[in-house]
Amino acid sequence: MFDRLTSGFSTALNALTGRGHLTDENIADTVRQVRLALLDADVALPVVKNFTDAIKARAVGVEIAKSLTPGQAFIKVVHEELEKQKKKVLMVSTDVYRPAAILQLQTLAAQVGAGFAAGDASEAPVAIARRALTEATLQAYDVLLLDTAGRLHVDAEMMAEVKELEIAINPHERLFVVDSMAGQDAVNAAKAFNDVLSLTGVILTKADGDARGGAALSVRQVTGKPILFVGTGEKSEALELFHPERIASRILGMGDGKARQEDQQG
Repeated sequence: MFDRLTSGFSTALNALTGRGHLTDENIADTVRQVRLALLDADVALPVVKNFTDAIKARAVGVEIAKSLTPGQAFIKVVHEELEKQKKKVLMVSTDVYRPAAILQLQTLAAQVGAGFAAGDASEAPVAIARRALTEATLQAYDVLLLDTAGRLHVDAEMMAEVKELEIAINPHERLFVVDSMAGQDAVNAAKAFNDVLSLTGVILTKADGDARGGAALSVRQVTGKPILFVGTGEKSEALELFHPERIASRILGMGDGKARQEDQQG
């Protein structure tokens, strides 16, 4: 899958073979070849620029350990930059029915360092979504996160709208957000949404207030889709990965499975 990129990187880094030390000149030449390799592999131009700027800034003046050659030192810089490329995320709200919804998502995007695609309550949700997808493509975002309006599964018109959004955007993931405290209503809603959208995962909110825990088991069973995240509070930090082994341990009165495993290893 990465054959062309691997070949291009090898060619670029071979240019440092036999060099006694890194200089501004040979760094610039190698970075140029890395840039060409990335572009040849169809990496988006803004991503290429950010990546090559980062490795050039780090490589210039880098202290080379005695155990490393200049080529190895440069490879180390490139390797570390490859490991830390974060996803560039664009968020957009298509909730034109609740006046504060768009503003709330804009505030959240700013808090978590994501981009935000503007929308207006006077627009059709599909129009907002299509414009956001175009913006995400042109500005080389890695992820477009589309927030839809809350709706009851018995509202045929609103369910038709969310299906129209799916067709317009063709998303890779379709996540259903459900209130853990909703009980049987949550189960019915999950089944109805899964029938319309073919969900890929579920997010449980207010899990900290659900003393019964039946929603987690029921929603997973009726949809056949994994619970990916669980919310235990109102802030973004309270959204955690869902670990089924921990839930199973708690159900059986064995405490937190992860904590117990760490104790055993310690």
